[in-house]
Amino acid sequence: MTTKSFWLEEPVELLPRKGMAGTPDVAVVGGGVTGCSCALTLAERGVRVRLYEAKEIAAGASGRNGGFALRGGSRPYDTMRSQLGAERARALWELSERALERLSGLAGDAFRRTGSLRLAADDEERSALRGEVEALERDGFAVECVDVLDGLLAGLFRGAIFHPYDGALQPARWVRRLARQAAEAGADIVEQEPVQPHEVEADAVVVAADGLTSQLVPELVDAVRPTRGQVLVTAPLDRLLFDRPHYARYGYDYWRQLPDRRLVIGGSRDVSLEDEETDLDETTDVVQTSIEQLVERLIGQVPTVTHRWAGIWGTTPDGLPLVGRLPGSERVWIAGGYSGHGNVLGLACGELVARAILGETPPELELFEPARFELEL
Repeated sequence: MTTKSFWLEEPVELLPRKGMAGTPDVAVVGGGVTGCSCALTLAERGVRVRLYEAKEIAAGASGRNGGFALRGGSRPYDTMRSQLGAERARALWELSERALERLSGLAGDAFRRTGSLRLAADDEERSALRGEVEALERDGFAVECVDVLDGLLAGLFRGAIFHPYDGALQPARWVRRLARQAAEAGADIVEQEPVQPHEVEADAVVVAADGLTSQLVPELVDAVRPTRGQVLVTAPLDRLLFDRPHYARYGYDYWRQLPDRRLVIGGSRDVSLEDEETDLDETTDVVQTSIEQLVERLIGQVPTVTHRWAGIWGTTPDGLPLVGRLPGSERVWIAGGYSGHGNVLGLACGELVARAILGETPPELELFEPARFELEL
């Protein structure tokens, strides 16, 4: 069944409504982190901007993820270095580190800088971790190698690497806070208002829908594929076992504990990869059972499960988002396709596309140029 995210149950403060009259200069479609970031950047520059959200702010992937705030992209640094070259990979990581700093200043108590732990489930992944550490150290990025694990992790994993700048989010609170800042800066935010980009009146339209991008822009059906991730939350455990975000098996497993000791845990998508390539935000027995089995391996039992949900993100063939003008269009812009790493990059890319609309040419946009794919125009 379709379920509601634990994050979205937090009480919502009404946004300031300024009721902008007439046609906006820019319309933003999507009220997640990217759309709110874009709207904030534009409003702060005096642009008349209206944001349309089909449901409520943070209702999509931005309020349905595990709450990890990680630097970098969807692939390890050494992989991206081979894929992009040293200079462009460095630019991507530096962009994400700047975005993390901006997030920490905007999010308030929705963000805790804890660092994150990437764990090796076997010797092959341990070797892969060493490759990432070597590449990060070679290029001057902070990272720590953990050869010996203790406690519960010792018998399950073959070492880890610690990323000190990463952190933990209450993602819905964070995005709602970002929306409030955009509204206070002058953005007109309209919830419960589904729209199609070609129907919106504005000089420019930004599609910021991540996993639902191809629903709004069919030309991108092969460039941004919807991908489902599933999560569950347990009742509070009797003690704190995991004090930061953890992820293993190349990101197929991930978990963290909240300050009240609830365990938030997700992944296991690889038990049914084909079925998880969908835009239906429904949980499935096979994936939820696999997540429960991971819980039992980690802590020896399965506590009461209080919440289950699914969220949809957009995956691209090269693991990088699409950010920029839609090829063949004069007024439609795209920002999405984060391949599961949108909490930080979404903030950065919302700002980047806003700056491009304002006539700037941020050098990082070259990394995310939508025209790099052959689109169905």
